[in-house]
Amino acid sequence: MKRNYRIVHYVILTIMLAMSGKGMLYASNFSALSTSKTTVNIINEEEEEKAVSNVKVFFNPIAQQISVSLKVNKQNNTTIKVMDALGNEVLSLMNGTLEVGNQNLNFETNDKLTAGFYFVRVSVGTETVVKRISVR
Repeated sequence: MKRNYRIVHYVILTIMLAMSGKGMLYASNFSALSTSKTTVNIINEEEEEKAVSNVKVFFNPIAQQISVSLKVNKQNNTTIKVMDALGNEVLSLMNGTLEVGNQNLNFETNDKLTAGFYFVRVSVGTETVVKRISVR
């Protein structure tokens, strides 16, 4: 049973590393990466490499104001836009540079969004995070 657990753990780590673009995990490295502490360290290192993380859009559904919370890990050009279901830009909320650290931003919609579903696209440098919202 313990051998099956190690195989499953190896497969999961291999998939995680392959999806993150870090390459494949080789069997010779497996014993060093089989502890849960190391797995957590790999995940934490990937979080630190990202330019933006912890993106949250609230309140959902949106009425008159969109609040965006995010953590900027690398200072870079930042854009925040509202897109419709087809990917068309409906509203540009921000285009500029944010300081490194946690950011809480509030934007008025000024009744430019009709009721329905939209996507908030946050781009920092070359990284993009998309969150779905609904407008009532």
